[in-house]
Amino acid sequence: MYIYSVFDPEFKPYGKVLEGYDTKELCAEMDKIVLPSAGTKYEAGIASLEKCKIFDELQTRAYGDMPIQLGMCWGRNTKLNCLEYHRDSEINIGTEDFILLLAKMDDIGDGWQLNTDKVKAFRVPAGAVVEVYATTLHYAPCNAKKSGYFRVAVALPDGTNLYKPEIEVRNSEDKLLWARNKWLLAHPDSKEAGRGAFVGLYGNNINIEEDLK
Repeated sequence: MYIYSVFDPEFKPYGKVLEGYDTKELCAEMDKIVLPSAGTKYEAGIASLEKCKIFDELQTRAYGDMPIQLGMCWGRNTKLNCLEYHRDSEINIGTEDFILLLAKMDDIGDGWQLNTDKVKAFRVPAGAVVEVYATTLHYAPCNAKKSGYFRVAVALPDGTNLYKPEIEVRNSEDKLLWARNKWLLAHPDSKEAGRGAFVGLYGNNINIEEDLK
């Protein structure tokens, strides 16, 4: 699979790189968090990260003073498994290079189905501040090295990815709601599908392991 850079023009429909932020303090705090023995972990809000100066700057500048949370996704991953979206942008910052597997909401077809051949891969350099648009489908980052790992800060509106609201299903999109402000399309081979997530991805469950060095 070809891996683009977030500085390539191909990334423009999916998001943009934000400038004017100092990420050194945040990355140093992220590096203190121990990697899981296998797989990935995610926490929506982490106190030590939210004490960093950049937290207030992201809240006031990137989100226009909307209340936000700053957590992290970290571990090891090379597979797609699922795609999700929120009603707003997500901001990612990595301590080392990482890769995002992305698609567009307007690629979703009838019955909330999306062919994984619509997915593109983008490398994000360490320390860069990347906004992923609300209309961009995304999920867990991938490490950029075959035997590598990732630590990626995740900024979102406060409360995102927490408990799933109890709702009456009244339309087809309601079936995708997986957590607070989180709608999910799962690949049938994913653990999430086995836990009852809506199966909306078909084609190969992309694995970029062979594309890494």
